[in-house]
Amino acid sequence: MPDADKIGVQLACPACARAAEHRKLYFKNSCDIFQCIQCGLGRSECANFDVRDYYTEDYFSGGHRDGYADYCASEPVLRREFARTVEFVRQYRSGGRLLEIGCAYGFFLEEARQFYDVAGIEIADAAAVFCRRRGLTVINGMADEDNLARFGMMDVIVLLDVIEHLPDPQSTLALCRRYLNPGGVIIITTGDFSSLYARVAGRNWRLMTPPQHLWYFTPESMRRLAQTVQLKLETCEHPWKLVPLALIEFQVRRLLGARRAMSTGLTSRIGIPVNLFDAMRCVLRRPDAGPT
Repeated sequence: MPDADKIGVQLACPACARAAEHRKLYFKNSCDIFQCIQCGLGRSECANFDVRDYYTEDYFSGGHRDGYADYCASEPVLRREFARTVEFVRQYRSGGRLLEIGCAYGFFLEEARQFYDVAGIEIADAAAVFCRRRGLTVINGMADEDNLARFGMMDVIVLLDVIEHLPDPQSTLALCRRYLNPGGVIIITTGDFSSLYARVAGRNWRLMTPPQHLWYFTPESMRRLAQTVQLKLETCEHPWKLVPLALIEFQVRRLLGARRAMSTGLTSRIGIPVNLFDAMRCVLRRPDAGPT
């Protein structure tokens, strides 16, 4: 249950594209959590949070309380899952130029380059260096105007478990739309704040991890956000996902407040099919014609 239920706080909602009434839900990890009454979009109000300081090599190797247990050791499982994601993407755009924002160590790009001309942007320097050593075109930095301009127009832009981390998702999505060819698609995966699990668990929801997650989307807020930048939400689903056993252990121990045991190579290489129906995959399409 919420720690508070205060209605009447006016905040700028990126999905509604205006100031809207919000209720205060929780206080967690020194952050206030609010929710827009109109579209259901949740947000973390976190003071003095710097994404560049947070998303370092430690984020991928268990050095943060949130993040990943051992991302690189889980490569075989992650690539199997990403291969399935690529097949999903190809249903909407079978080829062309693909950009992944927040590409981490490039495992999705490795799978996608069989079908697309791929490139990536990654904020963590060590991860971007790893990608380049594998022959991938990946630059280190934010998804800003300068970096997207370096790559030019795209047919597919992918944000896998990324949009919830962005300081300004509306601006980033508008920028992506600007560099998306007509008929192109943006693929987004993120949590579903309107799901049964999220509503029952409240502040203990597994994805309620401020300041790591700054935004908590619902299908309606995603539809509205897409509309603000002249994109159409074509589909929104809750797929099964192959998850490394080491990551499941990592998250369960965090939820229980236990110290994390060091994961073994074995648990990193075992994939478990999981679906709590609290994570959604959305396809946003740019119309074939219209304003640029």
